[in-house]
Amino acid sequence: MAITSTAISERRAQAYTPGELMVVSAAREIRDGEVVFVGMRLPLIAFVVAKKTHAPHAVGLFENGLIRSTPAPELIYTMADPANIKNATQCLDMLGVMSLLQSGRVHLGFLGAAEVDRFGNLNSTEVHGTNGMTRLPGSGGACDIASLAQRFVALLEHSKERLPERVSYVTSPGNGDCRGWRQRVGLPRGGPAAVITSKAVLRFGDDREAYLSSTHPGVEVEDVLQNTGWPLRVSEEVISTPEPSVEELKAIREYDKDGFWTK
Repeated sequence: MAITSTAISERRAQAYTPGELMVVSAAREIRDGEVVFVGMRLPLIAFVVAKKTHAPHAVGLFENGLIRSTPAPELIYTMADPANIKNATQCLDMLGVMSLLQSGRVHLGFLGAAEVDRFGNLNSTEVHGTNGMTRLPGSGGACDIASLAQRFVALLEHSKERLPERVSYVTSPGNGDCRGWRQRVGLPRGGPAAVITSKAVLRFGDDREAYLSSTHPGVEVEDVLQNTGWPLRVSEEVISTPEPSVEELKAIREYDKDGFWTK
């Protein structure tokens, strides 16, 4: 049977980078119609992919006060880039968008961190390594998002150093140390829904501890376990993270043409 040029193009499109797989995994966390704290780097592209595929009515929030019902028309490198401001739905101040968190109207927030632990707590303040303590930028709006959004998703590289049993410093709260911790300390909702890494997707059980939900194509379960800083529980039904579709890769590559965020 002859192979068409379209089939060849689609097959080539299936070659993707780890960053692109993380973007697609993040995009699939966005549901249509949701209000999403987008942030920068990979979540920025995830918002674009979701809007162009399965969630056309999602609304993106940016910490500097911008609200967009459509992605910026071209790739942005900071959230204050003119392309992100042009044709924005609203240009508010930081307090304006943070008030949406306080009123419970933000469905999902994306966060990065230097460390994420077994209960989904995030550290972006300081880390302790062989060369002593390294001071990091701190929270920004991450603590607010982790505390007040209806759920959040963290993205980071997968290594023992980045995934310790307990973070060195709790910058942004996940599930504390057990089920019921958030309610006990006065956080009425929310918590981590997933941790998307360069090797796998972790989710959280009823006891609020992380477990291995899926491994990325080509990654073995043992590889994930050896590169996690605690005895990570494994789901009885670990799956392979679904690969990007042609449509999803097209959305990424039309927006991030040179792979600035995703290569």
